[in-house]
Amino acid sequence: MPIIMESMIKKQTRFQLTEKTKEWLIFSICLICVFLFLYTAYSKILEHRRFLKGLSRVELIGGFAGSISWLVPAAEILIAILMIIPKAYKLGLYAFITVMTSFTGYILSMLLWAKTLPCHCGGVIETLSWTQHIWFNLAFIAIALLALWLSKRKSILKIKKNEQY
Repeated sequence: MPIIMESMIKKQTRFQLTEKTKEWLIFSICLICVFLFLYTAYSKILEHRRFLKGLSRVELIGGFAGSISWLVPAAEILIAILMIIPKAYKLGLYAFITVMTSFTGYILSMLLWAKTLPCHCGGVIETLSWTQHIWFNLAFIAIALLALWLSKRKSILKIKKNEQY
């Protein structure tokens, strides 16, 4: 009898999210990431000349500034669209994490090697300090990873339930 009680206690104290809650969290995280990318893409397009001029001043990428100034907001919009399509949201999250990691790597490289530190993120995000910017990016990367982890856990549970029947 004590073994049964012990296993019941373990099952009761283990924190688990319902499938509905997991879906809601994943969807909410995707929406937050979508909002971030659409907001920054909009800012970059709205102030395109300023964005282009800022990119042109960066020694490493200045020669490609014209292409980059259109590719970055286009990629942000495309990734945002992927994250709102139910069958493509995981691909969108992977792309979001990849781009945010690249942006963070860019910031870190600028801090280490650049003489001037221009920020071309767009909108309010440009007001962040470089340290705040890195933490901001890392927080978004973390929540996107959380959404992917939750979606994998959701998939594993669905497979296990299907195997039981």
